[in-house]
Amino acid sequence: MSTPVRRQYLALKAQHPDALLLFRMGDFYEAFDEDAGVLAETLGIALTSRPLGKSEGRIPMAGVPHHALERYLDQLVGAGHRVALAEQTSEPDGRTLVERRVVRVVTPGTVEEGALLAAGGHNWLVAVAPAGAGESGGDGGGERFGLAACDVTTGELECMVLDGAALAGELARRAPRELLAPEAPRAQAADAEGALPEELAAAARRTERPARHFAPAEAARALREQYGVGDTDGFGLRGMEPAVAAAGALLAYLAEGWPEALRNLREPRVVASHDHLELDPQTVRTLELFESPAGPDASLVAVLDRTRTGPGGRLLRSRLARPVRDAAEAGARLDEVEAWVEAPLERAALRRALRGLPDPERLLGRVRSGSAGPRQLAQLRSALAALPDAAAQARAAGSAALEALAQDLDGAHEAHAVLAAGLAEEPPAEPGDGEALRAGFAPEVDELRELAADARGALTALEAAERGRTGLGALKVGYHRVFGYYLELPRSQADRAPEEYEPRQTLAGAQRYRYPPLSELEDRILGARERLAEAERAALERLCAQVAACGAAVERAAGALARLDVAAGLAEVAAEHGYVRPVLRPAGPIVIEGGRHPVLERRMEPGAFVPNETELGGGGPDVVVLTGPNMGGKSTYLRQTALIVLMAQAGSYVPADRAEVGMCDRVFTRVGASDELAAGRSTFMREMVETAEILRRATERSLVVLDEVGRGTSTGDGLAIARAVVEALHHRPGGTPRTLFATHYRELTALAGVLPRVANRSVAVAERGGEVVFLHRITEGASDRAYGVHVAALAGLPRAVVARARELLAQLEAGGGPGGAAAWGDGAAGAPAQLALPVAAAPAERALTETVAALEPDELSPLEALQRLYELRAEARRGLGREG
Repeated sequence: MSTPVRRQYLALKAQHPDALLLFRMGDFYEAFDEDAGVLAETLGIALTSRPLGKSEGRIPMAGVPHHALERYLDQLVGAGHRVALAEQTSEPDGRTLVERRVVRVVTPGTVEEGALLAAGGHNWLVAVAPAGAGESGGDGGGERFGLAACDVTTGELECMVLDGAALAGELARRAPRELLAPEAPRAQAADAEGALPEELAAAARRTERPARHFAPAEAARALREQYGVGDTDGFGLRGMEPAVAAAGALLAYLAEGWPEALRNLREPRVVASHDHLELDPQTVRTLELFESPAGPDASLVAVLDRTRTGPGGRLLRSRLARPVRDAAEAGARLDEVEAWVEAPLERAALRRALRGLPDPERLLGRVRSGSAGPRQLAQLRSALAALPDAAAQARAAGSAALEALAQDLDGAHEAHAVLAAGLAEEPPAEPGDGEALRAGFAPEVDELRELAADARGALTALEAAERGRTGLGALKVGYHRVFGYYLELPRSQADRAPEEYEPRQTLAGAQRYRYPPLSELEDRILGARERLAEAERAALERLCAQVAACGAAVERAAGALARLDVAAGLAEVAAEHGYVRPVLRPAGPIVIEGGRHPVLERRMEPGAFVPNETELGGGGPDVVVLTGPNMGGKSTYLRQTALIVLMAQAGSYVPADRAEVGMCDRVFTRVGASDELAAGRSTFMREMVETAEILRRATERSLVVLDEVGRGTSTGDGLAIARAVVEALHHRPGGTPRTLFATHYRELTALAGVLPRVANRSVAVAERGGEVVFLHRITEGASDRAYGVHVAALAGLPRAVVARARELLAQLEAGGGPGGAAAWGDGAAGAPAQLALPVAAAPAERALTETVAALEPDELSPLEALQRLYELRAEARRGLGREG
């Protein structure tokens, strides 16, 4: 038969079968049965056993001390486990079973503290709901999805509706720690309409939830109850049923696993995809915005992040992940950066004031959710105390752009005053472990504290009285957590103990006794301590409630602090590395003079990086065909152009001598490739899939960066595909996207002669004394050679192989030469010939060609032929945009 505590454990485990149950027993959290084995293996701790009933024998058991729970939670959640915490909810009295209940389920998306929670990054919990069958929308058409994302530590809740391609990009930007999706019926095929594409959850732990939680009616009801409103239209969610479904499912998940977190959620904010620069997952990876294979210091965020606070770090990452399309909004951010650039002394003072500042946003979240202890309140007080100094520095900078932020910082003074008046100067970690409140804040606490102090004095007095009464100078009063208070004598004096001393515990060198007057005093002391701890907890709850009542002002202050921090950090980077403020226009060309790669120039010796110019759109070409050798800098040039545009629209100064950016709606990059063998995609297939997506979604306001399209197949197929892609971009009905197209197919340079908005650029190369030197400078015109054999030699290819390659290359360039056909083998005599693919004409150009082809010169008189020639010339000039 099982013991009562065993039955209690099994009942709680049945409520959370998919989680590791940590069962609080005194000073330890214990796990039993299979959970014990998992706990021991994951944490590397001992697996023991314990009898919990005659019928079950010894049960496997493993445990961790309660004071080290945070560290162990990090390991367990980091290993992918859900952890249910069963706490003791009643005090042990030695007679009845201690009550326990699961107070929280900790998952990757709901961690509140510890190493898994990055100080300068969000911890996104995301829910995705497919729209109903047949619904479509978004720029690319196709199925729609609702997305709701929350960070339980900051209280942010954002909602969106987007199509599949935009959803993939959004998940790549957010990198959620946990993704909630409706569980699919067992009979549903993997590719059934309405199912969430499996690959979209690759970067996060996917948690399937009951489909009913995503039902629009139930989800809308959950939102109304959470925020106490009659409908959800007031949040801007009208017509956004998929987003409502996702948000409702997210609320249900939190209500089930951590209901206290719901108290920290702000009202949902609708994020419109058309307000932000769209970045697909490939672009996020290619530009290495947040991660780089070269190491943690080689990403864009690592270069730009000089923030000193948690809110600042999160805001910077958010801006880089989602730059804006509106030139005025980006310009307002640049105004803040410029203010700090022009006030270096005040900027330095601000950054000193922010160093080591606790995170007010997350600390407020803990206050609202009820998990803030005295130490967290002290940290919040410290953070709020630094805000007046930050506001003073913002005002001293003398910029109107910073004045409004300074006013928002001032708004947190009430919350700080509450904490300063109520909280002790150095409070303990937990209530009851010391004085957590200032004298005078809670009279009932002061009274009980005096009583407890008097009781401690009474113990000292009783000890002195007993020594005098018995003549036992070695007698002392002690305390044991199991036996309570006792009198203790050395074994050498135990035979002199009075009869009223009742032996209680025998030790090797001492004897302990129970003494009725001491027991009576113990009841008074323990009662006072318990009442003091309860009163102090109640007073701390009132203090937290007062702080939470000021929460909106603290939120605004944290938002202003983040903006000041980001702007000052970007100004620091700009001042140190010679960045300039970009000129932003709602539309128009992209013109960059002296542009540099923000990451690579940092990894080189000062002055070693070669800057370059870019001109796309306006008076320059819309499409640049870029040729030149490998290792010459083509890929760097492509990436730096995209990064400069992205930085400008995020509100940052840029690494250039001058930059003018016509705002982009999307940035697409196709640079580099790798296989997706698990998904059945080769390098070439992946390249084609991504290129197809670019051709479908790019507009005349987009920036398209393509590198070596078509290289993964035969030369003929690759050249044909590459040329067709350039023509498709050039002839796009809505306008040509601003495009950089790097290629090794030198045949594509012929397009500049027939397509009016295409121009050739190349990587400059110098040949000195038989040696080839890459100058890393982009120049006008096409490259005359690929220099592939030279690069192969630099890579360390054996000399004999390089020599043979040069011999074969000479034969190719000479059209075969003596013995050329034999050298290339049977059927390869035509190998040296250049491929010559016809250039597909635009519709207007094709009409002109057909008109000329239909002419019959022999049937025209000299005068008619001359007149027809003038007409054709006029038509051709109109096609080129030239009059006269």
